Amino acid sequence: MDGNDMGGGKCPVMHGGMTAVGRTVMDWWPNALNLDILHQHDTKTNPLGKDFNYREELKKLDVEGLKADLKALMTDSQDWWPADWGHYGGLMIRMTWHAAGSYRIADGRGGAGTGNQRFAPLNSWPDNVSLDKARRLLWPIKRKYGNKVSWADLIAYAGTIAYETMGLKTFGFGFGREDIWHPEIDVYWGSEKEWLAPSDSRYDDVSKPETMENPLAAVQMGLIYVNPEGVNGVPDPLKTAGQVRETFARMAMNDEETAALTIGGHTVGKCHGNGDASKLGPDPEGAPVEEQGFGWSNPAMGGKAANAITSGIEGAWTTNPTVFDMGYLKLLFGYEWELKKSPAGANQWEPVNIKEEDKPVDATDPSIRHNPIMTDADMAMKMDPTYRAICEKFMADPEYFKDAFARAWFKLTHRDMGPKACYFGPDVPKEELIWQDPVPAGSTSYDVDAVKAKIAASGLSIGEMVSTAWDSARTFRGSDKRGGANGARIRLAPQKDWEGNEPARLAKVLGVLEPIAAETGASIADVIVLAGNVGIEQAAKAAGVNVSVPFAPGRGDATDAMTDGDSFAPLEPIHDGYRNWLKKDYVVSPEELMLDRTQLMGLTAPEMTVLVGGMRVLGTNHGGTKHGVFTDKVGALTNDFFVNLTDMANYWKPAGNGTYEIRDRKSNAVKWTATRMDLVFGSNSVLRSYAEVYAQDDNKEKFVKDFVAAWTKVMNADRFDI
Repeated sequence: MDGNDMGGGKCPVMHGGMTAVGRTVMDWWPNALNLDILHQHDTKTNPLGKDFNYREELKKLDVEGLKADLKALMTDSQDWWPADWGHYGGLMIRMTWHAAGSYRIADGRGGAGTGNQRFAPLNSWPDNVSLDKARRLLWPIKRKYGNKVSWADLIAYAGTIAYETMGLKTFGFGFGREDIWHPEIDVYWGSEKEWLAPSDSRYDDVSKPETMENPLAAVQMGLIYVNPEGVNGVPDPLKTAGQVRETFARMAMNDEETAALTIGGHTVGKCHGNGDASKLGPDPEGAPVEEQGFGWSNPAMGGKAANAITSGIEGAWTTNPTVFDMGYLKLLFGYEWELKKSPAGANQWEPVNIKEEDKPVDATDPSIRHNPIMTDADMAMKMDPTYRAICEKFMADPEYFKDAFARAWFKLTHRDMGPKACYFGPDVPKEELIWQDPVPAGSTSYDVDAVKAKIAASGLSIGEMVSTAWDSARTFRGSDKRGGANGARIRLAPQKDWEGNEPARLAKVLGVLEPIAAETGASIADVIVLAGNVGIEQAAKAAGVNVSVPFAPGRGDATDAMTDGDSFAPLEPIHDGYRNWLKKDYVVSPEELMLDRTQLMGLTAPEMTVLVGGMRVLGTNHGGTKHGVFTDKVGALTNDFFVNLTDMANYWKPAGNGTYEIRDRKSNAVKWTATRMDLVFGSNSVLRSYAEVYAQDDNKEKFVKDFVAAWTKVMNADRFDI
């Protein structure tokens, strides 16, 4: 054997191959399309198995027992991680808040809905220092209740129960969050290469908060919201107010909700910065194996809660940090405040000439009192005119404040769960909230076949029927379970006017379908989907395949009063690879945008492939363009897209403006035109492997059946009632 064989004494395993950051075999081709986002949460990563049903397990959960155990935990201070004032409430609230607070409305990603705080990068964000301890404190409870409560639900519930133990009457709670089982490494959290890099790179102009890069909401890499010391760490409450307003708006919170959350969040607990932050150990993902998943070891803590270091700011906001009261507003507006430095060197605001009895006691030694503190974001509540007026309203009516906060906290912790149909448990509020995108129940008692017959005789083309149904359903986002065909909001503002929905064509189709709904007793939402199904059945028949597209009646029709138009605005499509449309050129390639939309809809790479191939031949392109329509039989559900894409009698040539020509090799005649969103199915090795399957002569019927299955999945994606 030579030196490359085992006999030469070399280890047969490539050193670092499984652990080196940023090193993969695909690094040789940095511009290759990465399909990994479509492979997230593969069933093979789930240790509970494909037959595990969390909703069924929840039915076995002793909610009152779980609540009692969580309440007992709050004051059961552990030697290995001592509680502030003997109460873990502040720590648990921060854990819950930081899990939920990563949500952003632009793409619906982040949030508390998946338990993703257990994994990198979130488990090691600088803003999440010591939350590993909060989750480990919960472990005995998770071990006890096992599969009956997910980590995602437990993390969200712990903060809610913490507030109850501190005196807040909470608005309610819904279980139903299912765990993921590996890091979501393909979620875009920013392009920075270092933690807490200056926020300038996220803005066109850092002085204009609205110019922050979409879909981001936090101002710096590794933060949940804003820098507590000020914009780029420079104190200026009025500038910070602008960033607070923008970042909370990007998680669907208005000014009153933002003020309520800031006040209520800082009414309890404290900041930690009583020491030298440089002495902390590495974060959980970077810590040595003997730390067993813990990070940020603090050699100076010495068993004292008062010696903890997280943000670097040090102190409590209120006189009684374990009681939910009006103390935050009393101190903020009752004193003048001046800039100081914490023991860790962080900028913080402290009161001038505060009374001794208004000072909170030390987190470890009750015989010592310290100044309360405020962050730059807290001072923004006092100095920004809009926030100040809200605070004054709260001070004048404490009960109104408590209710406003309880509602805002409920929204914060449930925003990414979707409609009420996804909630479970005895404490789910009965009240319908507009941010839950309510939809009334629809009828199931009408004659589906009669409706289909009327649609078939309506004179609408296959392309018109399929495109309208697709546009109605494609808004669905699995990230926060918003959008979709249920509710038929495509006929309401703002969706009816979106460029991607071709308003003129949409109005024409709705003008035909709405009378059919009125005549038959079906909802407009059902009729829109049924029309798409009719179009597909007609197209399949034209291709020589008889198929019945599955249909589940019962969709309802939302009203304008049920629709928060502002919060729906971020759902507007600016691209749709399935309809071969791009509103304008973007920094991100068209094919990457198509992957992002595909992942949000919950589709796999094979499902994306078959849907695109079918949509092209059905003639559903936005604006009726011919790009990618590789067939002479438009309207027939054939596999022609794949046959002609992979035909070596053709060659492919750039034609400018992001388009391409497909020419005959012999005659040089242009046969078809295409976009990158078409040709990627032949250029990417993985997608080509799928395209070749559907191009085979023996898979014409498989193509139709797979298309129908993928189509039905999209149409029913938001049917949480079936």
